[in-house]
Amino acid sequence: MKSPFTRNKLSLFIGAALALSAGAALAQSTSNTTTPAPAKKVERLKTIMVTGSLIPQIDVETPAPVQVITAQQIQRSGFTSVSAVVRSISADNSGTLPTSFANGFASGASGVALRGLNVGSTLVLIDGQRAASYALDDDGQRSFVDLNSIPLNAVERIEVLKDSASSIYGSDAIGGVVNIILYRTYRGAEVSAEMGASQKGGGSMSRATLIAGTGSLARDGHNAYIDIEYQKTNPIYASERGFPYNTSNLSSIGGFNNNAGAAPLSGSVYGAVAPATLTDPTGQYPLLSGSPTGLFQPLRPCGPGTVAGSNSSGSYCTQNFVGQYGQLAPQLTRYAIDGRMTVRISDNAQAYLNASYVQVNSQSQTPPSQIQAGTPINTSNITLPAVLSNGQLNPNDPFAAQGQDALINYAFGDLPGFGSYNDTNHNLRVVADLNGYYGPWRYDAAAVINHTWLTINNYGYLYFPQLYADILDGAYNFINPSSNSAAVRAALAPTISNTATTDLESVSLTASRHLWRMPGGRSALGLGVSFRHESQYEPALNPGNDYLGLGNTQIIGSQKVGAVYGQFQMPLLDTLTANVSGRFDDYSTFGTNFSPAAGIKWQPIKQVAFRATYSKGFKAPSFAESGSSQSIGFVTYTPPPGFAAQHGGDGYSTTPYNLGLQSSASPNLKPEKSTSYTLGTIVQPLPDLSATLDYYHIKKTNVITVAPSTPALAAYYAGQPIPPGYTLTYDNPDPNFPNAPLRPLIVSSPYINANSLVTDGVDLDVRGNFHIMDRLQWISEFTSTDMLSWKENFGQGYVQFVGTHGPYILSSGAGTPKWRASWSNTLTNGKWSATASIYYVSHLYMSVPDIQPGCFSQGANGDFPASCTVPSFTYVDLNGSYHITPKIDIYGGIENLFDRGAGLDPIDYANGYNGVGANYNPTYQQQGMIGRYFQLGVRVRI
Repeated sequence: MKSPFTRNKLSLFIGAALALSAGAALAQSTSNTTTPAPAKKVERLKTIMVTGSLIPQIDVETPAPVQVITAQQIQRSGFTSVSAVVRSISADNSGTLPTSFANGFASGASGVALRGLNVGSTLVLIDGQRAASYALDDDGQRSFVDLNSIPLNAVERIEVLKDSASSIYGSDAIGGVVNIILYRTYRGAEVSAEMGASQKGGGSMSRATLIAGTGSLARDGHNAYIDIEYQKTNPIYASERGFPYNTSNLSSIGGFNNNAGAAPLSGSVYGAVAPATLTDPTGQYPLLSGSPTGLFQPLRPCGPGTVAGSNSSGSYCTQNFVGQYGQLAPQLTRYAIDGRMTVRISDNAQAYLNASYVQVNSQSQTPPSQIQAGTPINTSNITLPAVLSNGQLNPNDPFAAQGQDALINYAFGDLPGFGSYNDTNHNLRVVADLNGYYGPWRYDAAAVINHTWLTINNYGYLYFPQLYADILDGAYNFINPSSNSAAVRAALAPTISNTATTDLESVSLTASRHLWRMPGGRSALGLGVSFRHESQYEPALNPGNDYLGLGNTQIIGSQKVGAVYGQFQMPLLDTLTANVSGRFDDYSTFGTNFSPAAGIKWQPIKQVAFRATYSKGFKAPSFAESGSSQSIGFVTYTPPPGFAAQHGGDGYSTTPYNLGLQSSASPNLKPEKSTSYTLGTIVQPLPDLSATLDYYHIKKTNVITVAPSTPALAAYYAGQPIPPGYTLTYDNPDPNFPNAPLRPLIVSSPYINANSLVTDGVDLDVRGNFHIMDRLQWISEFTSTDMLSWKENFGQGYVQFVGTHGPYILSSGAGTPKWRASWSNTLTNGKWSATASIYYVSHLYMSVPDIQPGCFSQGANGDFPASCTVPSFTYVDLNGSYHITPKIDIYGGIENLFDRGAGLDPIDYANGYNGVGANYNPTYQQQGMIGRYFQLGVRVRI
C-alpha cells in the first residue's frame, strides 16, 4: 500500500525543517551534554534534560517521578537486552508482553505495560523521539514498540517517567514513558564476548559486541562511533524440564489428565477411530457431521511415547505432547548495528546523524496439529468415508468393509515444522538532529524515518480444503504416515508466509528559554511543534480462514498527526516551583485532542521535598481498532460446573479448550481518555542516601475494548437471550449427550468505547551510596510498587483485578500481581565489583473476573490446587566483574542463584498447547523455569 505522504514530500519537509532550525525558536533535546555557548553574553538554561520536560532542569527530581537506569547499573545487573532491563521495573504489570509468549499474536516481540495499563498505554521513545511500532499487534489490537529491536550496548541510560505525559508527547503516554537514551558521543573501542547456560539444560546463550568511536567535539569538531551486536539464545524444550512443566497430566496431584489422545476430543499420532454415521449427509461438508455408533479403538497399535487408555467412549493411545514436542522458550537470534556521526557546526550549534538496523529472528515449535479443531472451521466430528471418491473402499477406515464411516481423532506427527513459526523482524531507523542556541533560545530540530518489515512463516497448520480433499480421495495415508510423500505433506500443510510492515516519518522543532524574574528565580518557557505520518499493513495471518487452529488478524491503516505543545515553569519561591504544560493534537482519523498538565514541587528544607502532578491524557485508537481490520484470538476456557452436570461430567464439558474471541474494527471510535495525579515526597537525610515515595492514581474512560465475554456466556448458560451486539458460534453436539447444550466456540463483537478503568498504587525507591573503607563502596538500590487497586467497569460496577489472574483476555493472561519489587546491593573497590539482586512478585489468586466468578482452576476434586493460588516468586541473581588489567575485564554471574522453581499455574496459557498451558506463569516466573543459569564473559578495551 503506497503511503499517502510520499518520501519526496517528506524529504523536502525535513530539509526545510533543518534549514530553518538554525533560526528557530522551537526545540527539544534529551542530551545531558552542555552545548557550547555563543560568544554573546546571554543567560543559559541548565543542561540537565529530563524525560517529560521541554525545559532543562536543575536536578532529575522533577514534580513527576522519573527512574533513571544507567549503563553502569545495567552492566551490574547482568541483563543482556533492553527487554530484560525494562520489564524488570516494578511498575511493569498486567498486560506486559514477554518474549516467551510464543502463542501470542505478536510472538517473538516484547513490550512494557507501566501501571498495568497494557503495552498500548506506555510510550517508548529513543532519544526522546518516537519509534515505529512492531508490525504485529498485541492480541491483534494494541500497537507497541518491540523492546527487542533496540540495541543495548549503545544505551547510555534509560529514563522511566512514571506519570502520564500526553501534555508533552501526545498519545500512548497514559501509563508513562520509557525513554531509551543512546550515547551522544563515544571515544575508544571496546569488544566483549560472553556465554550463558542453564544448569538444567537448554537456553544456552552466546553474545558478542563491539563499540568503537573517534573524535572530540571540543578539539576536532566531530565524533563518530559504531556499535555492532550479536546475540543468540537457544530454545528450552519441555522435555528438558521436570514435572509439572513437561506434561499436561496433573492427575497425580489432583488435577486432570489433559494429555492428548483421549477420545473423542483429541488424538495421538497413532490415532483413534469409531464407527459412525453422518448426521448431515447432504450439507456442504457432510464428512464434518460424524456421530459415533460404537466405541473408539486405536487406528494403529500404540507406539513409543504413548500409553494405552480407555474411557466410556472407547480405547485410545494417550500422548504427552507437551513433554515430547513442547517449547518453553523460543530461539532468538539478534543482529544490530548502530552508528552516529556528530559534528560541531559552530560554537552555537551541532548536528548528528544516527542510523541503525536491527534484525531479530524468533523461532518456536508447538506439538503436531490435530485433525480436530474448533475454529475457524469446526472439524470436531470429522469422519473418514467408507468409500472413497473413486468408488474404492477406504483403506484408512477399518470399518469400511461393513459399510461404516469412521469418526477419527488424529495428530499429524509427520508434517514439516509441526505448528511452528519462524519470524524475522527488520527495523531500519534514521534520525537527523540539529541543536544549539539562537540568542537566549536553546533549540532542537529532529527528523525521523523508521521502517520495519516482519517476514512471517508459519508451519504445520492444516489447510482445510486440502485436508477435506485428501480424506475424500484417500491421498493421505493415516495407517502408515511414513509412506506419505513430501508433496502430499507439503500440500496438506503449506507454509503460510507474508510480510507485515509499519512506517513512521516525523519532524519536530522545540525550544526553551528564560523569561522574567520571579521570587524564586527566572521563569522559563518551552515550545514545540511536530508532524508525523504513521502507517501499518498486516496481511491476513490466516488467509481465507482456511488453516485449522490458527487465529487471524488483518490490519490496514494510516494517519497524519500534527501537534503544538508548550510548557511554562514558574519558580514562585526559593522553595516552591510550579509548571503547566499542554498539547494540542490533530489526527487525520478521529479529530483533535487537547491534553493539559500541571506540576508543583515544594522543598521546605534541603533534606525534604514534596511534589504533585495532575494531567489529562489520551490514547488514539490503533489501526487494528479503527482501520480496515479484524482479528480472532483464543483463551483457555472450561465450562462452568452446571454445564458439566448436564453432560454427566464427561470430557466434552470438563476438558479445557480454546474459546475464540473475535473482534472487528469500528471507524467511529473515540480516543481513550485519562485523568491522572501523583503525590510524592523526596527525602535525602544524608548526602549518600535518598528515598522517594509516590502515590499515583489513574482513571481511564472510553476504554476501547471488545465487550467481555462474561455477559454473553452467562446469559447462554442461564438460558437467557444473548445480549445485543454479541454473536455466539457453537460446537457440534456432545456425542454422549447429543441433546444437551452445546459448547460455545466463538464469542464475537466489535470494538467499542465502553469501559472505564481505575488504578492506583504506591512506588517506593531507596538509593544509597556509601564509602565503607579505603576504596570499598557499597551501592544499594531498592524499588517497589504496591498496586492498591486495578479495577474495570464493564457496565455493571467496578470489578477488582489486583491479586487475581485477570484480565485473562489481556496479552498473555498473566494476571495483576499486587507487589513487584527488586533490591540490588553492590560492593566494589574499583578493581572488582559484586552485585546481588533480589526480585520479587507476589502471589495470584486464580480467579479471572473478566470471564467468570470464583476459582477458575478446577481439578478432579474442585478447586485446583485447593488454595487456588499461584505462589509468590522470589529469586536472587549474583553478578560480578574483575579488572585483570587496565584494559581487560572478566565478568559473569549466576541467575536464580538458589534455583528457585516457578510456582504451579495450571490456567496460564502463554506457553500452552490446544488450550492447555505448561503449568507455570512465564510472564512473571520465567526465571524459575529456566533455573540456575551461569554467565561468563570478557571485555577488552582497545
